[in-house]
Amino acid sequence: MSAVPAQSLPAPRRAPERPRWLRPAPEPGNGRAKPRLAYAIIAVAGVAVIVVAQLLLSIAITQGAYDIDHATMQQTTLDRQEQQLREDLDRVESPQYLAANAEALGMVPNSNPVLLRLSDGTVSGDPSAATGGAAASAPLVPNALIDGVPLVTEQPAGETPKGETAAGAVDEAGAEAPVEAQAPPPAGDGLPTPATH
Repeated sequence: MSAVPAQSLPAPRRAPERPRWLRPAPEPGNGRAKPRLAYAIIAVAGVAVIVVAQLLLSIAITQGAYDIDHATMQQTTLDRQEQQLREDLDRVESPQYLAANAEALGMVPNSNPVLLRLSDGTVSGDPSAATGGAAASAPLVPNALIDGVPLVTEQPAGETPKGETAAGAVDEAGAEAPVEAQAPPPAGDGLPTPATH
C-alpha cells in the first residue's frame, strides 16, 4: 500500500433539475367529451339527402328511358308509314297508271308523231288524227300493283273511296285510318286547263 494519503475524489456534480414536460395521463372517463346531438342529426340528414337525391336521379333516368322507348316505337311506326306511302306513290307514278288516267280524262296516244324542225320550219311526218279507245294502251306492260287503284275520274274529289284506306295509314292506336287524297283536276268536256289570273 502506498504511503500516499487517499485523497477523496470529489463527488460528481448533478445537473440542475429541469421541470418535466411529461404529465400523467388522465384517468379514463374523466376528460372525455360526450358527442353532441346536433352532429348526429346533421349526419343522419346528410345521409337522407343523399338517398333522396339518388332516388330522384333514378326516377329521372327511368322516365327518360320510357320516353326514349316511346319515341323509338313512334319512329318505327312513322318509318313503316313512310315506306308504305312511298310504295303507294311509286304505284301511282307508274307509266301504266298515268296512261290509264290520261285515257280516262280523254287523252289518246298518237301512233303517228309529227315533228317540227325549228331551224327551217319544216314538218316531218304525216299528220293524222289520233284515234283512241281501250286498245290504245294495249302494248303497255300490265302492272298488277295498280289493279285495285281507282282512276282519277272514278273518285270523288278530295276523298278516299269508302271501304279503302291508304296503305300504311295507321293512327296511334294501331288501327288503319283513312287518308285524304289530294283533289285531282276536274274532268270537263275536254282536257283540264290550269286556272290563270
